[in-house]
Amino acid sequence: MENNKLFTEFPPVSTEKWEEVINKDLKGADYEKKLVWKTIEGFKVKPYYRAEDLDHIDYLNSNPNQFPFTRGKQSDSNTWDIRQDIREKDPAKANALALDALKRGATAIGFCAKQIETEEQMATLLNGIYLSAVTIHFNCCASKFINTLRLFVAVARKNGFDTTQLRGSVNFDIYSYALRHGKFWGSEDSDLDEAAELVSFAQKELPAFRVLSVGGTLFNNAGSNIVQELGFSLAAANELMAKLSERGISPDTIANNIVFNLAIGGNYFMEIAKIRAARLLWSKIVEQYKPASPDACKAFINSTCSTWNLSIFDPYVNMLRTTTETLSAAIAGADSISTAPFDITFKEADDFSYRIARNQQLLLKEESYLDKIVDPAAGSYYIENLTDSIAQYAWQNFLTIEDKGGFANALRQGFVQDEIAKTAQQRDTEIATRRTTIIGTNQYPNLTESMNAKIEKHDACCSSAGQEGDIKPLNPYRGAEAFEQLRLATERSGQRPKVFLLTYGNLAMRRARSGFATNFFGVAGYEIVDNNGFASAEEGVKAALDQHADIVVLCSSDEEYAEITEQACQLLKGKVKSIVLAGYPKEMVETYKGYGIDEFIHVKTNVLECLTNFQKLLGII
Repeated sequence: MENNKLFTEFPPVSTEKWEEVINKDLKGADYEKKLVWKTIEGFKVKPYYRAEDLDHIDYLNSNPNQFPFTRGKQSDSNTWDIRQDIREKDPAKANALALDALKRGATAIGFCAKQIETEEQMATLLNGIYLSAVTIHFNCCASKFINTLRLFVAVARKNGFDTTQLRGSVNFDIYSYALRHGKFWGSEDSDLDEAAELVSFAQKELPAFRVLSVGGTLFNNAGSNIVQELGFSLAAANELMAKLSERGISPDTIANNIVFNLAIGGNYFMEIAKIRAARLLWSKIVEQYKPASPDACKAFINSTCSTWNLSIFDPYVNMLRTTTETLSAAIAGADSISTAPFDITFKEADDFSYRIARNQQLLLKEESYLDKIVDPAAGSYYIENLTDSIAQYAWQNFLTIEDKGGFANALRQGFVQDEIAKTAQQRDTEIATRRTTIIGTNQYPNLTESMNAKIEKHDACCSSAGQEGDIKPLNPYRGAEAFEQLRLATERSGQRPKVFLLTYGNLAMRRARSGFATNFFGVAGYEIVDNNGFASAEEGVKAALDQHADIVVLCSSDEEYAEITEQACQLLKGKVKSIVLAGYPKEMVETYKGYGIDEFIHVKTNVLECLTNFQKLLGII
């Protein structure tokens, strides 16, 4: 059979010719401003990539399961653990949830070990679980991690399991703890001594367990960007490598005990590239410690859906968010994936939300067969360049931390916290101005939705409340919270301000601006009264007053505002709480203010700030 290439009848097109056509279509507009994306991570992304853009990337000749492992650790499949994290502290209830999850497709369980203090409690927690077929993870701040492992080993042996074959981890993460609580458990040295003891115990009793964690999820959920999450995670892991090596532990043993807990956010392609870059960089770091086996250079990555971009309002949209995030992790070759239940922002997950979270992964495996294809992103000009860019910028972050004396010193100096705070502030501003959209929260709200009564008090497995030390804490939050508080304040006030849209003139413009105003005020939970259009300002004002409107928004074209604004303001002044104009007719702004327009709402408005002022005006906050 002939091996002919497809489309050989079409002549090749050079980059120069592509650029000629693009610049012609731009009609003099700035190429960089129009088409080149400057990411929040600091690097530029071109509008398209070609084969020549791969020439500088040196890892492309490696195969899956070959150093530097950018393409993954498996050569014949892309299987991963479907992990269900259970926050229930009661051992019997947690066990029931675990058995149900395993029966319905989960292959790994994350337990909260905080309350497990006796062998009896551990036996209750593990009752009925076939440990040889399940990966067991112990989350949060068990007061004595080694005690948790000893209890696990004792119960596993009593149940007839060979503990040397059991897989799992404990979330022993001294640096995330310090960042959450403002201090180490004891001191950094004593915590590292405990880490060494854990590693020694696991090496003897649970060699397939990993007992050291690095929590990139904390960075992500505190508002970091992808490069910061990866660079700081690598720096924390390297700190463990260096300081445990000083305690006489081999680099192979240390590296084989580390779990990278990386969050997966909504930037689909960037998150795929992040995991690939993480494997690349970690292999290079471990290589410098001269491990006896190249397998020590393989990063173990547990991916957890970010909570930063989840919302309380329109919560079913969270299913869409977590699906694309899970897809990113699966394509990138994560070792285990924990998909967040869609309702955890306002209540404890229930049977339905747990089932949906599992099924999102089961569909990717059983329906899309993503576990059958190794590194499906390989060779993509775009993703390979993203991987390279993220690796380069994350490496610079890593080197900056090293220049500051290592990760622990950078924490004490507040460098890590301050850098993340700067990024978080930038992300908050983009949400406030709606340059970043959170569907159902700062844009496209469900106008009839009410969530206040559905919010239940639920505590995290490990709380940092009330604990302070000499390290500046890093506080996770969600990007949607500020907008949610505005709308919840409206619900709790017992009043629902009425916004009347006085539409006039050009059909396309009045509909566009009434739609904008609906979204604008809808995100604060106000009642919106839309209209088909009025023949005059007088007719519109009469209808607004008949509706007992609190706010009237003029919606028309810039040209036609000149016909109605003065009269509408005269008729409305003193009879409503605010008169607003949708748009920003620059030359007439001062004139319209003189007529009585209180606010102009448009695409450059800081929506959060503006609505906060309206909440104050209306007596809601």
